Amino acid sequence: MSAIYNFCAGPAMLPAAVMKKAQQELLDWNGQGVSVMEISHRSKEFIALTEQAESDLRELMQIPANYHVLFMHGGGRGQFSAVVNNFLGDQGKALYLVSGQWSSAALAEAQKLAGEAQIDSLNIVEKHNGLNAVVLPDLHKIDADYRYVHYCPNETVDGIEIFDELDSPWPIVADLSSTIMSREIDVSRYGLIYAGAQKNIGPSGLSIVIVRDDMLTLPSLPQSSIMDYRLAVEHDSMFNTPPTFAWYLAAEVFAWLKSTGGIASIAKINQQKAQMLYQCIDGNAFYRNGVVAANRSQMNVTFQLVNEALDSEFLKQAQIAGLVALKGHRIVGGMRASLYNAMPLDGVIALVKFMNEFANKHS
Repeated sequence: MSAIYNFCAGPAMLPAAVMKKAQQELLDWNGQGVSVMEISHRSKEFIALTEQAESDLRELMQIPANYHVLFMHGGGRGQFSAVVNNFLGDQGKALYLVSGQWSSAALAEAQKLAGEAQIDSLNIVEKHNGLNAVVLPDLHKIDADYRYVHYCPNETVDGIEIFDELDSPWPIVADLSSTIMSREIDVSRYGLIYAGAQKNIGPSGLSIVIVRDDMLTLPSLPQSSIMDYRLAVEHDSMFNTPPTFAWYLAAEVFAWLKSTGGIASIAKINQQKAQMLYQCIDGNAFYRNGVVAANRSQMNVTFQLVNEALDSEFLKQAQIAGLVALKGHRIVGGMRASLYNAMPLDGVIALVKFMNEFANKHS
């Protein structure tokens, strides 16, 4: 059977080595004679797993000691509300920078929970010669007192990524769901980082929260206990039963990433994959991309066929060729190839070969 390459935006493909190990251990994990899904989350064996997972993540991302690492429920959308409830209190205000679908969704959730009077927003995407471009505002010129400023550095639907570091007089809250561990960042620049697991970490159902000590002194709103960051810290992310199998797989992904050379190493491969695919798009009049080069996502490459009538045939033939999940998000249409850490270079080579052959055949 020929190779299958899964370009799904999420839940995304996991490293083949991790999946094979999980398969081998499914019925007998760590010599326990049972699956990791069947043991107590408070057993010494599982606690050892969680401690190793946190240690590996701290090492990979160089997380400072004054940050807590939490493994929580709710995915990215769960953190939309958790951020508001944990930090805004009755009188706090926050600023949301809007760059695409996910930052818009975070803004809508914040407005629903806190009310529009407590939430300000800025649209930071403009058209430059017909292409989407991010224009970061000078936040130091804004006369306001915010508890935090929220943004999403990578928009999976829109194919937009912000590579410049945000300079803010207020704590930065970042949704890194689709870009975490894809390239190096300075964690100390953030008040809080959150990420749904189903892109670069593991399966859906788990979210990672990295929160600085001082953020936990901000006044909170009444909320569900399982989304309370302070309780999560106090109970080592086990106030209630955590998503244990997702945590186990995340631990294996962290170990895999370390074995491949860490984030610096995978970042070079990610850059190579994205560059190869964008060169194919730019070099062929059959395809187009709607984002300026400086803001093109390395994780989610969006593109359109100039002749949209061929979209269905493109997807059909791609599936036959073993290139799956290339259909763009329903909101924007077109195509999307997600190139998360687990996507091998061979997958992009196969996609580029197919795209060139399809264009030649139908031009």
